[in-house]
Amino acid sequence: MRTLKNLLAAGAASLLSSAAFAADLPMPPPYIPPPVEDFGGWYLRGDIGFSNQKVKRFEMGDNRNARDLLSLNQTGSFDTAGIYQIGIGYQFNNWLRGDITGQYRGNSNFKGTDLITFPAGGGLIGDGVNNYTGTKSEWVVMANGYVDLGTWWSVTPFIGAGVGMARVSIADYTDNGAINIGYAGGVPFFGGPFASYASAPAASKWNFAWAAHAGLAYKVNPAMTIELGYSYMNLGDGTTGAVSTYDGFTRGVPMQFKEITSHDLKFGVRWALDPAPVYAPPMPPLMRKG
Repeated sequence: MRTLKNLLAAGAASLLSSAAFAADLPMPPPYIPPPVEDFGGWYLRGDIGFSNQKVKRFEMGDNRNARDLLSLNQTGSFDTAGIYQIGIGYQFNNWLRGDITGQYRGNSNFKGTDLITFPAGGGLIGDGVNNYTGTKSEWVVMANGYVDLGTWWSVTPFIGAGVGMARVSIADYTDNGAINIGYAGGVPFFGGPFASYASAPAASKWNFAWAAHAGLAYKVNPAMTIELGYSYMNLGDGTTGAVSTYDGFTRGVPMQFKEITSHDLKFGVRWALDPAPVYAPPMPPLMRKG
């Protein structure tokens, strides 16, 4: 019996000694999860799309068909054309990025008409029609900035703006028309109609250009993001070479296309050059009891 009591006493003393030793040990530091790293870095981009282009007005360089001289009913439009774009950019943080892009806008056919009554102030009266054709293409270099507006269901809407330069090229310009001349005070004195034809060589012009952007982005994986984007582009003016009539007479002035704009729809892909690594959720430190 005494032996059992001695064993119990020795065990109790050993437990008390172990508890005291454990109390002297430093406590493990509290577990703090690692901070979430903000993503950023360089990326490449490529886009394809199509344009819907307009021109505000078109007129000869010497204003011979100016609206204050002629009663002019003018219509004109460009066909849809392809857009091809590449660029390099930088993602500064999870809401701000910017890029520099080079864009080629393919040949777009132009058709336009002037219905003319002249002169607008009276006197010798005549009327006529001019039917214009031509093609247009552009090279555009632009610096763009974007604001990403948050992510919902893996989709990130964004807005942006850009400024740069556009090289507008006009080619294959022709003017087929007919003119009726012959009324003074209501009395015909000269016949018609008279056919007219003119053409001009190709020419190019550099302009200041600007754009407004909006769209949706979807991050497929850390390295690739796809975009569906819209852009409103103001490309400035276009011009032909000096216009010549069918008999070789050179008018010495070009036909000018004023305020060319476009509504663009593009599909794009962004490739991150240094994508953020994907981390597994960290495990809390092991705690031993006893």
